[in-house]
Amino acid sequence: MFIDILKAHDWQKTTDLIYSKNKSEVISALQSNKRSIDDFMALISPAAEPYIEEMAQQSQRLTQKRFGKTTQLYVPLYLSNFCENNCVYCGFNTQNKIKRKVLTYKEIKEEVIAIRKLGFEHILLVTGEADIKAGANYLKKAFEIIKPYMSLISIEVQPLKQEEYNQLISHGLNTVYLYQETYNRERYSTYHLKGNKANFENRINAYEQLGKAEVHKVGLGILAGLEDWRTDSFFTALHLNYLKKQYWKTKYSISFPRLRPHTGQFEPNSIMTDKHLAQLIFAYRLFDENVEIALSTRESASYRDNMLKLGVTSMSAESQTNPGGYAHPEENNELEQFSINDNRTAQEMAIMIRNQGYEAVWKDWDNILQQ
Repeated sequence: MFIDILKAHDWQKTTDLIYSKNKSEVISALQSNKRSIDDFMALISPAAEPYIEEMAQQSQRLTQKRFGKTTQLYVPLYLSNFCENNCVYCGFNTQNKIKRKVLTYKEIKEEVIAIRKLGFEHILLVTGEADIKAGANYLKKAFEIIKPYMSLISIEVQPLKQEEYNQLISHGLNTVYLYQETYNRERYSTYHLKGNKANFENRINAYEQLGKAEVHKVGLGILAGLEDWRTDSFFTALHLNYLKKQYWKTKYSISFPRLRPHTGQFEPNSIMTDKHLAQLIFAYRLFDENVEIALSTRESASYRDNMLKLGVTSMSAESQTNPGGYAHPEENNELEQFSINDNRTAQEMAIMIRNQGYEAVWKDWDNILQQ
C-alpha cells in the first residue's frame, strides 16, 4: 500500500534533496524522453526556475499531442455545507458559525436545471464531509435526479467504501476527486483537529478503495499554502506513480487549489506564487503526458487565460461555492466555502477559449452563443 511507501520517505530529507538539485540535473530532466520521479524532483526545484520558458514550450507540445486543442469545462454543485471535520483552513469547518444547508431533492433538481441552462454537461457534486447528512444513500438519490440532465457526474465528498463507490458507478459516477491536502504526516494534525479527516492513514488508504472499485478517473491534489509546495507536490507525484501502476484501469488528474479567503482566520504557512504554480503545472505535464490537469476559479481570469494552452485540460466556470447558488443565488450567498477569483460567466469562458483557437467541449455552446 502507498502508506508503506510513504513511511520510507523522510519529509525533511526529501525537502533537502529537492533544494539541492542543480542545473545539470534540470537539463538532464528536460532532455529525457521518459522522465522519472527524480526528474520530476529536479523540475520542481529552485534550480529549474530559469528554465520555466523551456518547460512551458515542452508542456504545450505534449498537451496538444495528447489532448488536442480542447478544454473541458465543468461546474461544481454544492449539495451541502455540513461538515463533521475541524479543518483550520476551511470555511465549512464544523467550528465555524455559519448557516448550514443540505439541498432537498427538489432543490437539487432546481439547481441542475439552472446549471443545464448554462450549457454544462459535466457536473462536480461537492459536499462537506458529513456522512449522516449527505452520505452514499443521499448521493445515489441525487444521481438519479441529475443523470437525465448531465452526461458526466463527478464527486468531491467524504471518502466512501469500495461497495459504495461501486453503487454510485452503477448510477453514473465517472470521477472522484479526493485531496490529501498535505502529505506531511508529522504536521497533518496541525490542520486537521477533529473528525474522520483527522486520521492521516485513513485518508491515505481511502485511495485504495477508489482503485479497487475501478473508478473511471481519480483526482489528486494538495492544498497549496499548508506546507512547502515543492515537497508536497513531490509526494503527490509519488502517489500518482503508485496508483497508476497498482490501479492501471483508472485515469488520473491533478488539481492545484491554493488557499483563498474564507470564513475563519487561517493564514497560509507557505506561499505559492503564480510563477511557482506555472512551474508545477509544466513539471507535471513533462512527468506524465497523460495526466489530466484542472485549474479552478480560485485562480484569476488572466492567469487561467494564459495557462490554457500550456498544460491545462479542464477548467471550472461560473462557479458557485454555496448550496443553492445557481437557482437562488440571492438567498444563499452566506453559505459559500471560499471566495472565487474568476467571476466570468460560462459564455465568456467559451468565447475566451474559442478566441485562442481551442474548443470548449460542450454540445450546447453554439446555441448558447447565438442567444
